[in-house]
Amino acid sequence: MGLDSLDVFLRTVRDDLGLDIAVPEGADTALGDLPGWDSLNLLRLVALLEESGHRVPVHRLLEACSLREVHTLVKEYG
Repeated sequence: MGLDSLDVFLRTVRDDLGLDIAVPEGADTALGDLPGWDSLNLLRLVALLEESGHRVPVHRLLEACSLREVHTLVKEYG
């Protein structure tokens, strides 16, 4: 699954995690401010990325403050 585009990434996260994320406006919302965001969704996001072939180190994901930052990591780590 190609997640190189920010819009595709946001839509995938929104649909697979069942979050109410505006595309593309929600990209810069702090993760803690996303409706429904919790630690379980972080684990689900890790699984989603792994299943799509993107192996981002978890410690880097923990440092991310927004989905835009997560997307930047996805592009960085391929």
